[in-house]
Amino acid sequence: MTDDEDQRAVQAAIDAELRLLEPEVRARPDLVLELLDPGFTEVGVSGRRWDATSILTVTSGGSVSPESPVEVTEMSGTVLAPGIVHLTYSADNQGRRAWRSSLWRLTETGWRMYYHQGTPTAP
Repeated sequence: MTDDEDQRAVQAAIDAELRLLEPEVRARPDLVLELLDPGFTEVGVSGRRWDATSILTVTSGGSVSPESPVEVTEMSGTVLAPGIVHLTYSADNQGRRAWRSSLWRLTETGWRMYYHQGTPTAP
């Protein structure tokens, strides 16, 4: 891949990650599932392990309110291999801060999150 292709891949993953954090998207399971790989897993800030089905309970349950969206800072990405992007960033969800790490995979239907992990951090 060229540097330009790498930059486009990273930006596409960032755009998808930010979309997944939007309250309007999180409230709609069909939109969340468009962004998650069928093999998706997450280790949440709580230490709990989630899959694509179980995470819908959290996302559709109003975990991000429109009045107080997740604040994202220090987002960066790296292409690990063609079609695989690793993102890292800091997130603040109503005072709950965490370092976040996601692996995004390019599929026939677009970029999908394959793995996500949150690690709590001090406010």
